[in-house]
Order: sequence, then C-alpha cells, then structure tokens
Amino acid sequence: MAQPPNQRQKGKQTNQTPALVDSLKNSSEILAALENHKYVADEELATVLFLMLRLRKPLLLEGPPGVGKTEIALVLSDLLQTPLIRLQCYEGLDVNAAVYEWNYQKQLLGIKLQEGSELSVAEKEKHIFGPDYLLKRPLLQSITHETQSPVLLIDELDRSDEEFEAFLLELLSAFQISIPEIGTIRATHKPYIILTSNRTRELSDALKRRCLYHWIDYPSLDKEMAIVYKRLPDIETQLLTQVVEFVQDVRGRKLAKTPGISETIDWAESLMALGYREVNQKAIRQTLGSLLKSVDDIRLINTETL
Repeated sequence: MAQPPNQRQKGKQTNQTPALVDSLKNSSEILAALENHKYVADEELATVLFLMLRLRKPLLLEGPPGVGKTEIALVLSDLLQTPLIRLQCYEGLDVNAAVYEWNYQKQLLGIKLQEGSELSVAEKEKHIFGPDYLLKRPLLQSITHETQSPVLLIDELDRSDEEFEAFLLELLSAFQISIPEIGTIRATHKPYIILTSNRTRELSDALKRRCLYHWIDYPSLDKEMAIVYKRLPDIETQLLTQVVEFVQDVRGRKLAKTPGISETIDWAESLMALGYREVNQKAIRQTLGSLLKSVDDIRLINTETL
C-alpha cells in the first residue's frame, strides 16, 4: 500500500518574495502602483494588500458584485509580474475539479505495462499513484509552481458549499495539501491567495480566522468618476458626470440586481460608441441594457425615470 500521509512530505516550503514585493515599502507605494495599473483604490485597501504581501496571509475580499474584487487579483498578478491561477467556485465544486484527480487512462496503461513484472503489489500501487499520474487542478498548481509565487484567486467562494470551504483550511493555514495516496504536499513557493465572496451566504469563522479581511462597497460619486475616467480617458466631463450621477441614483432603487462599477463602465462605453455626449431620455432608452441586467429592473427604471 502507499505510505501514510504523515510519513512523506513533498516540496520544500519557502518564504522567498519577489524583488517587486520588497520594493513596495508601504501602503502609499501600493496605492501608487495600483493607480499605475489603472486600479483606483483607497488607503484602507492599499494597507490590507501591503499586509497580505508582507505577512504572506490569505486575503478575503467581500462586497457586492461588480465592485472590483476579482480585478484586484488580476492587477496584483500584473503588478508582481507573476502568474495568476484562478479557481472559479460554483455549487457542487469538489476536490477533483479544484485540487487534483488521477489520470485513469494513464494508470490503466501503467498497469498494463507492469503485467509480468517482478514488482510487488505495493510497488506497483506506489508507481501508479505517483506524481506522474496526477492531474493538477488550480489549488495544487498554485503550491507546486516551480519558479515563483503565483497569485491564487479563489473567486466567489460563497457559491461553493461548506464542505469545500472546510477543505481549504489546510491550504490557507499551512500552504499545503494532503493527498491520501501520496502524502502532504507543501508549497514550493507560497502563493499570494485572494478569496472573494459576494456574501450570498456567511463564510465560516474558521476560514475567516485564517485570512486578512476587507470589505469593498459601492464607491462614492467622486471615486466612481475617477474609476470610469481611468478606464475611459477619452470620455467628456459632462457625459462622465451624468453617467455616474445616474448610476448612483439607480443604486438607491429597489432592484433585483444593483449595477456595479463594471456595469457603469460598460454603459459609459456604450454611450460613447453611439456618439452621445450627454445622458438624455433617448440615450437611456437605447442603452439601458448595458447597465441593468434584469428585465424587471429595466421596466422599473423606464417607469420611474423616463
């Protein structure tokens, strides 16, 4: 039989950090770096990102959809010039999709090739349940990256179930994963882990204790204008102001799906593509589907606004 997990350790864990991380001395430098990568953040977010990089702790970002949680991981990967490994969570997500599974076809071939060999049953089993027969999924990929620490994005964790959430605890606390047939695999280079949640359900206290935490809310009017302008520098001031003011007003209504920043940018871009220089009734009627993604919400705004 394969050796028990506690008898074997794979990988030598290192805390090595890229030179780019060491060069970021404080949260102000993080803020400036994010700005250079077209991400408008505040001091609180920059501070928690600085702590995540320095303390090498996972970061849990919660907030409504469309406020830029996922984008942080994408920007961080670009900023640190390191690979992004993404796990998109969903209901029913299991170990086979998230961590690893065995290459059964290759194992069957391996068994066939071993027929008639002098190897013992235990030796044959050890061989076909070895690393060469393992298909690495995102979580395992993140801790076995050979050259540098990647950014691991565990996106929309609240969509998965509590059983999968519990499975993550070992990775979040010790940067390791236990595989029954092989043993415990420790991170070669600790990944920078970012988890996001839209808070459709409450995550466990056990998971939160292992993470730094930050809540990202809908932005203020001034901040949202800065975000849209950063993404669409050719937008005229009048259109920019009217777009953001309209969206801020719409968010105050009782909607099925409140538009996030990404929808604001999409709507502004649609108006620009159609040549509009201001928000008027015709512009709203033509492009509301770029902002709102529910027919009931569109009807509500058409009734109350137009």
